[in-house]
Amino acid sequence: MNDFLGQAFIFLFSAVICVPISKKLGMGSVLGYLIAGVLIGPYVLKFVGNDGTDIMHATEFGVVMMLFLVGLELDPKEFWKMKNKIINLGGMQVLGTIIIATLVGMFALKMDFSLAVSIAFAITMSSTAIIMQTLSEKGLTKTSIGKSTFSVLLFQDIMVIPILAIIPLLVGDSLIQSIGDDSKSLLVGGPAFMKTLVIVGAITFIYVIAKYIITPYFKYVGQLQVREIYTASALLLVIGVSILMQKVGISPALGAFIAGVVLANNEYKHQLESDIEPFKSLLLGIFFIAVGSTINFKLIADKPFMILGLTFGIMLIKSLVLWFIGIKHKFDFDQKWLFILLLSQVGEFAFVILSLTRNLDILNKEWYDLMLATTAITMVITPLLLVLNEKLILKYFGVKTRVKPIIENDKITPHSAEGEIIIAGFGDFGYTISRVLKSTGIKSIVLDNDSERVEKMRKQGFNVFYGDATNVNLLKSAGAEHAKYFVAALDPPEINQKLVYIVRKNFPNLEIIVRAKNRSYAYNYLKDGIDEVYRENFFSSVYVGRQILIKYGFSHEEASKIGEIFIKSDRKSLRKIAKHAENSDQYFEASKQEFEKQMKMVAKEINNRNNGENES
Repeated sequence: MNDFLGQAFIFLFSAVICVPISKKLGMGSVLGYLIAGVLIGPYVLKFVGNDGTDIMHATEFGVVMMLFLVGLELDPKEFWKMKNKIINLGGMQVLGTIIIATLVGMFALKMDFSLAVSIAFAITMSSTAIIMQTLSEKGLTKTSIGKSTFSVLLFQDIMVIPILAIIPLLVGDSLIQSIGDDSKSLLVGGPAFMKTLVIVGAITFIYVIAKYIITPYFKYVGQLQVREIYTASALLLVIGVSILMQKVGISPALGAFIAGVVLANNEYKHQLESDIEPFKSLLLGIFFIAVGSTINFKLIADKPFMILGLTFGIMLIKSLVLWFIGIKHKFDFDQKWLFILLLSQVGEFAFVILSLTRNLDILNKEWYDLMLATTAITMVITPLLLVLNEKLILKYFGVKTRVKPIIENDKITPHSAEGEIIIAGFGDFGYTISRVLKSTGIKSIVLDNDSERVEKMRKQGFNVFYGDATNVNLLKSAGAEHAKYFVAALDPPEINQKLVYIVRKNFPNLEIIVRAKNRSYAYNYLKDGIDEVYRENFFSSVYVGRQILIKYGFSHEEASKIGEIFIKSDRKSLRKIAKHAENSDQYFEASKQEFEKQMKMVAKEINNRNNGENES
């Protein structure tokens, strides 16, 4: 099926089938997309494409947009704040991998220097798309290991540009070849060093145009208040830059990435992100399906030992470098292990680098095909290894070895934990609750999966333990069987919902107090029978509203009374409305009725106030 609509249908259908199954089995969405790609690809069911290259062309727009979004999140200001950590961690990973891989290529595989270095450049990159999606799904984005991983990715993304500028200098006086889409390039037949000059020139051109034309234009469009024109302008920029890059023989994906970086400082960046956000996950999904489809099973069958050797060798080299970084920066065992699993695959920028090296005839067709297959396989393996890590390795070597000694050292046993409160998640919400309880002398046990934060809070005197709160064995060690209350305050909200389910299933006598991100999540908890549900911003919002009333002339007592009335009535109405959350008509009608009741109660309080003033 080669027509656009037919391929689009197959891509979406495969995703709709495979991703929910993968999520249900606890393997995450990334692996679901990759499996979908493998199944519909030219080497299994043959629903799309003639070969892997065909598939990547069919999904090129998805890849281009994905790298545009990666660039958009690469805020130079944030980079400057984190520059020491980024350069330290990322520099060690990139330089270490390049040096070791180059030496292995030259002495073990008998490659010439230019070929060995080019492949080393490609394999040093990790998949930003896979890793960031995984960190988000696991709620690890804001943890210390999440930040360390992001630092390495950030440095890798930045290094793509100098790497692409260096590669043409490796081929001396060779001429630029006409291969695939590169036949459209204006540089075909020219000297290879022209590629470097063009890359530098194109980046400079984009930067100047962006600063003096694009940024003012976006400000003008933003003032028009027409969102679709703003989005269309952004897409026009991405496509225009991609076409320009293609004309000078550079990957369109790289052009999109640079366009994203250029707009990262734009004051209307967040508007653009919100407009594109609904499509972000889908575009990533399309990219993962494309990667799964490129796995050349015919090549694997013909050269199984070569492919397996390359895959294992590449991941081993990267793992050794990452292990050394973990030791140097004193990562805990579980963090060190997760750090390796997240970053040991080869990423999407490898496709860009390999395409350039093939275009310059540094890579012959055989090595090009081998590296494409190896890159795709490492990307498929990573989600599988992460599932294995979560289900088996950390269960026996991570959480257990980290938490139990701490609990034993502090002489905390399940029996001595009786009557205490367990708090899962030591973010702002959990931290504030802990402070309140500690100030009154009430003991609590806190569980958190950020070891750096755990160590800091323990130094401050808090009873905090490292570990995954969704692990039943850990909950038992913390005394969940004998505790009275359990506060569920994990991020993201999906993980918190999973935690609540596990606690209810395994500890039915434990009273659960839940932090809900918003009304929607609150409805879900209430429908599941959880009574103690608190929205994370509700009380602070009421407090601000109360302060505004005071500014308008209400006394502190009056404003507090109105705030109290609103809190009580809202909590009561929340439970009533939750029953109709799935029926939009009933929901809006119930919401309207409950809000009218709130208004009447507040109006009564204000009338009493006015009557009191008149009497005086």
